[in-house]
Amino acid sequence: MTNYICVTCGVQFAASAEPPALCPICQDERQYVNWNGQQWTTLAALQENYHNVIKPIEPGLTGIGITPQFSLGQRALLVQTPQGNVLWDCLSVVEPETIEAVNALGGISAIAISHPHLYAAMVEWSHAFDAPIYLHAADRAHVMRPDPAITFWEGETCALNEEVTLIRCGGHFAGSTVLHWAGGAEGRGALLTGDTIMVVQDRRFVSFMYSYPNLMPLPASAVRGIATAVEPFAFARLYGGWWEKVVSEDAKTAVLTSADRYIRLITES
Repeated sequence: MTNYICVTCGVQFAASAEPPALCPICQDERQYVNWNGQQWTTLAALQENYHNVIKPIEPGLTGIGITPQFSLGQRALLVQTPQGNVLWDCLSVVEPETIEAVNALGGISAIAISHPHLYAAMVEWSHAFDAPIYLHAADRAHVMRPDPAITFWEGETCALNEEVTLIRCGGHFAGSTVLHWAGGAEGRGALLTGDTIMVVQDRRFVSFMYSYPNLMPLPASAVRGIATAVEPFAFARLYGGWWEKVVSEDAKTAVLTSADRYIRLITES
């Protein structure tokens, strides 16, 4: 029995004798099936050709990404706090070298993920570090590899420790979540967003979509809901789900201004 991994989205599936017939994550209208058709790999196969790069981002924050690029190309973030480290979003590759390096940084006390496209090999990471996984209950149906390590939280916020709070924003998925790190940006606060809030090419702004690859917008009500969800929190910096997707300064203004602009553009007659 093998835990197959979808080549397009990088999500790992429950063990099976043969590869699944299809990937429900990619069949969903927010994602897409590889133009070459549904393709599968395994963690063992990935470990032969890919490895993780670990880079410091700012004090207390470390990035982890796969090289060469695999699936959606995201990088995970390790938030280091006195109450324990939180891995934000996940990757399809975990290897002995990564485990050793992360343990040297204090290990992982919890894993939290923004939305199903970035679930990746979350159970492998959980088992490697004996860390619980926190997912919003609204996205329960999108879990392709169930495991007792997964905790489904409900409501609008979930405090993982004194510095780290998960915030349900919805929009991209019903349970799409961002992470507020109170100690980030030299104590001014940082928001880690995956692509629930997407940093755009002009990094003074962000955007919001139901589907990024298929260019499907969100309605004004959903964008307004995202802005309302994060408004109570202080954050000067915002980290999206990819290496250079960062709003370095005045990030809260960038989110609120971008939401107003988005709503104006889709509601103007």
